[in-house]
Amino acid sequence: MILDRLDPTIGEFARATGWELKPEGACQAEICMPLPRNAVRDGRVDVPAVAGALGMALVADEPHSLWALGPVSGGRALSTAVVPEITLPDRDGNPFRIGALKGTKVFLCAWASW
Repeated sequence: MILDRLDPTIGEFARATGWELKPEGACQAEICMPLPRNAVRDGRVDVPAVAGALGMALVADEPHSLWALGPVSGGRALSTAVVPEITLPDRDGNPFRIGALKGTKVFLCAWASW
């Protein structure tokens, strides 16, 4: 879920994440997770509070006032959008350092058949 504010409406949050916010907490199918008391105020969701309670990664692009909220990960999600230094082969098989692109936005797509 890409956000331009950290307090979407309850409906926006539910449509984007699949989690319905009810009095008993955040619910998906028959699973409900308790939330902090102030997670929902005046029909708006406190995304950092809910993300912390559900174990969802929340990454900020502060210069552009954007945030990315990831799925429930059980605490195993990346906490930053900084790629570690890795070297991959380019189309011709030559080694290419990801760090050579420092300062530019990079989309890295990984795919597996299983």
